[in-house]
Amino acid sequence: MFYTVKELIEQSHAFPSVAALMVHTEVENSTRTEAQVRHLMSRNLEVMERSVKEGIAGVKSVTGLTGGEAKKLDAYVTSGQFMSGKPILEAVRNAVAVNEVNAKMGLICATPTAGSAGVLAGVLLAMRDRLHLSHDQQLDFLFTAGAFGLVIANNAGIAGAEGGCQEEVGSASAMAAAALVTANGGTVEQAATAVAITLQNMLGLVCDPVAGLVEVPCVKRNALGASQAMISADMALAGCISVIPADEVIEAVNRVGMQLPATLRETGEGGLATTPTGLRLKEEIFGK
Repeated sequence: MFYTVKELIEQSHAFPSVAALMVHTEVENSTRTEAQVRHLMSRNLEVMERSVKEGIAGVKSVTGLTGGEAKKLDAYVTSGQFMSGKPILEAVRNAVAVNEVNAKMGLICATPTAGSAGVLAGVLLAMRDRLHLSHDQQLDFLFTAGAFGLVIANNAGIAGAEGGCQEEVGSASAMAAAALVTANGGTVEQAATAVAITLQNMLGLVCDPVAGLVEVPCVKRNALGASQAMISADMALAGCISVIPADEVIEAVNRVGMQLPATLRETGEGGLATTPTGLRLKEEIFGK
């Protein structure tokens, strides 16, 4: 079992990949066989695929606060008139799709939470064809993400209610960045660098859902989390480094999370939630 990024790196060298280490860890800490563990992850992948497809087709949340923007993004990507790169925009579209499905109470795969479910699925489904990933390699992508997510969860957190959006979408983005690095042939050390770059750039991000609902600004934060993951992965693969090691960045995330007031940790009592528009929307949804 590994508890830090340093331990993850060291132990991964005894296995064919980080994914293999994560599968071994799961088998060691459960009653499941390797085949069962991989089968469960395959089911998770199927849920991701369905939620992306459903969201792109166009959905609306129960409240009407969110919905339909994944469909708009899909049309925009198809138009070819975009300014940023197509892979990033497709990841953004996918991330929005998943979280719009979540907002309508549809079925999604929490990675690591429901509120941040769009990031990992968004990046994987945008890049799998470009990287020519087989089904098993896509599962390895998810296991690699899970390995780094396990470290973040054990040393900081993954919930906005605990440490702000820096921990929720931040952890999802870091997980996706690490997995993308290894899927593109990078080393585990480069994957750790991508984690560090991602988290330090999302450090201090608050959790301030309008009306206390996981819709605004949550859906679009998943979109930007997906794009951050891809940029961090590219920087790491280019040879850029993080001056602050990944484990120390994660420690900083934990400290900042504990310093955030309760009003900025998913209570809907600060930030965007308490803007005039945010308060008006809350009243329209729930009444005075």
